[in-house]
Amino acid sequence: MSRVGLVVVSHSAGLAAGVVEVAAQMAPDVIVVPAGGTADGGIGTDFDAVAAALDRAESGAGVVLLYDLGSARMVAEMAVEVTEGARLVDAPLVEGTVAAAVAAQGGADLDDVAHAALEAVEVPGGPVVAEGVAGGVDIIGSQSIAAAQPTAPAEVVVPLTNEIGLHARPAAMVARAMTQLDARVTVRYGDATADGRSVLALMALGARGGDEVHVSATGPQADEALQTFQDLAARDFDE
Repeated sequence: MSRVGLVVVSHSAGLAAGVVEVAAQMAPDVIVVPAGGTADGGIGTDFDAVAAALDRAESGAGVVLLYDLGSARMVAEMAVEVTEGARLVDAPLVEGTVAAAVAAQGGADLDDVAHAALEAVEVPGGPVVAEGVAGGVDIIGSQSIAAAQPTAPAEVVVPLTNEIGLHARPAAMVARAMTQLDARVTVRYGDATADGRSVLALMALGARGGDEVHVSATGPQADEALQTFQDLAARDFDE
């Protein structure tokens, strides 16, 4: 199966490599390539390195490219302009890369992986929704799953018996599983709710081991989604 690849562009080789390391833990089957620093090992960005990284990340499904700041954006724009099937995404580097990697791991297409990265942007009232053009390169906007929410979703209460609860790897495991199902899943802990397909939103709930979360679902595979969540929690998310 071809999955969307990712390229992480940073002024620092160490920073780019660190972001890739984190993303790889969340999405082991996704190609995530760092492109950090200058050719001589200094701080900065290098067009040839970014172009080579885009080539390495391409497996047939396209590549999403994220960057940190300043000249990294300009170099990224130039590289995307000459690379077919590459998308530049204006999103937080770490959060956006992790969200995009989890979406790609679940088999999302290029547009959905780009949107997942943008959903890491926190704005009042929910995910950012924006589309625009910068420097001749399309900057992909983000929009949550648009399916209408029925009035009576199925719901289960799930105890978290693993030590760390819905953090990092467990959240990524849930998000990957929910992404593969035709269902809209909402996880509630206290007064906070999260989209079951968003690893960052799940982590932000702050649900720890010993807590209980309320999981609701709608859609053709709602029952399967609830059962999958319960099964993952019952086996402590394979920790």
